[in-house]
Amino acid sequence: MTTERQRPPILKPNEFYTFRSYFQMKFAPADILRELGVTLTKTTINLPVAASELLTRLSDLRQRLEEAIARVSLTSEAARREVLIAPILLEVAHITKAIVNIEYPIEVNQYLRGDLDYYLQSKHNILVVEAKQADLTRGFTQLATELIALDTWVESDEPILYGAVTTGDIWQFGSFDRQEQKVSQDLMLYRVPTDLEILMQILVGILMQS
Repeated sequence: MTTERQRPPILKPNEFYTFRSYFQMKFAPADILRELGVTLTKTTINLPVAASELLTRLSDLRQRLEEAIARVSLTSEAARREVLIAPILLEVAHITKAIVNIEYPIEVNQYLRGDLDYYLQSKHNILVVEAKQADLTRGFTQLATELIALDTWVESDEPILYGAVTTGDIWQFGSFDRQEQKVSQDLMLYRVPTDLEILMQILVGILMQS
């Protein structure tokens, strides 16, 4: 009779982890999330999409982003935040009347604690993580752990929590099914400024979904 061998845990019971800790881990995202009791799936997410008529200032935003991309060196994280991410989120907030929380601190337990890069609160909420070092893969792992933390932190009974990870010019969405304890990673990538209209429709749609 053979006994099943257990591998050493990734997360140590006597250590504390911030959301940034998960970005720095080299382990497979699914292995990390499994230790938090959550499964990971890569799929096409049926995201809410707002009507394009709501985007009354889209052409102005597109023009400003295109000019910024042409004129500003986007090699630093600060540049990408200020020139690409912030203008998009502020326009989304204008449309949805959302509150924009920047570096919003939460602490659930020793494994789930830290600051959320951007947390927009309106009729519904959305979490946005800047992918450090322009690394979308590890940035999504960080997004996933933050969505897991929000499941405990938020007081609403919404069945699905939404988030996005972005390098500024590339965006990827994720969702967390609170009942099934499952994170879904969207297969689609949205590029700025090429896919700006549909990206804005999704961000606005998530916050204003009926």
